[in-house]
Amino acid sequence: MIYLHVPFCRSFCTYCDFYSEIACRDRDAQTFEAYTQALCAEASDRRDEIEATRDLDTLYIGGGTPSVLPLSYLERILFILPEGGKAAACCRKYSEFTIEVNPEDIVEKGAEYVRGLLALGVNRISMGIQSFDDSILRWMNRRHDAARARQAFAILREAGVENLSVDIIFGLPQLTEAVLARTLDELLRLRPEHISAYQLSVEEGSTLGRMAREGRFTEASQEQCAAQYAQLCRTLGEAGYVHYEISNWALPGREAVHNGAYWTRHPYVGLGPAAHSFDGTTRSWNSKASAATASGNRATLGIVRGGTASEAKRWGPKDVSGGSWLLREGYEVLSAAEEREEQLFLGLRTARGIPEELAGPGAAPLLADGRLTRTPEGRLRIPEAAWFVSDDIISDLI
Repeated sequence: MIYLHVPFCRSFCTYCDFYSEIACRDRDAQTFEAYTQALCAEASDRRDEIEATRDLDTLYIGGGTPSVLPLSYLERILFILPEGGKAAACCRKYSEFTIEVNPEDIVEKGAEYVRGLLALGVNRISMGIQSFDDSILRWMNRRHDAARARQAFAILREAGVENLSVDIIFGLPQLTEAVLARTLDELLRLRPEHISAYQLSVEEGSTLGRMAREGRFTEASQEQCAAQYAQLCRTLGEAGYVHYEISNWALPGREAVHNGAYWTRHPYVGLGPAAHSFDGTTRSWNSKASAATASGNRATLGIVRGGTASEAKRWGPKDVSGGSWLLREGYEVLSAAEEREEQLFLGLRTARGIPEELAGPGAAPLLADGRLTRTPEGRLRIPEAAWFVSDDIISDLI
């Protein structure tokens, strides 16, 4: 189970705090070459870790904006992964291989690019549409408008993509019931296999965070957010989508395998700058990097490996043309109590819920007042009607 982080974007969205850097078109080749060399070196070094997670054979490429990266670089990265190979000959087959794309990139690169992704083994595409309202898209600083989103969706279908996931965002103060209804109507006409709906959050390092600190943005009220979430649940449920996790809906049988494994705490390897990994007991993470801004200063090149920056030793190809990150920069070994809390928090985000014995005696009052219910399999879950306040319920249980 592998996550691969592509840290490049053409522009930054207002709300985003994920690690990414602007890819400038006049330096794309240098930037992508540096990243690809460093990523391949990391994958080669961590081959044994990757093999240890092979029981769940999934690959997820996220970002950033992975669709900024040309196919030739992506193919080189896939080739270096265990049992990888050129697409036309012996490319490793993943049970689920997802890549995130931006509508603007799909429109610009066209169906040929999409067919190239499929030839490399991609069998699931996740596209961030966020809204079908142009004023909201402009406020988010998205590179596409609603028309481009529709066009991109059509190109993906035309090229043969049969498993499409679409992201949208709710919880905006300017998002009225009517505007959300129009976005959902358009989405349901497209009928993607999977829909993720995320509540807008104000992240400290984002443009939105700065706007909030300067008094130029006020978050939507809890009542507004709860009403929008209820509208999502009602509309998508009536359309036949299964609400299998707090933020995720799917047509029957189209639930995300890779993301679902995070909620069951399955081990995974995260490759690339700012990527996280989990081996079953220990979480680790790579540092962020400046891959897009390095300019040939060989004193700062290559990958650094070690527990902390001060303890790390220089490693990796010394002639990389730019970019570096610390492998496994930090570690967190979970205690037994922390493992239980994590199992509760992640498991109760899902419709499947948790084993009753994990909940302990604290479950009794929550069962009595309906904040927890039993599934037909005898597990405990939070009912959909209470998912919006799930954090409070989980906190009470812990």
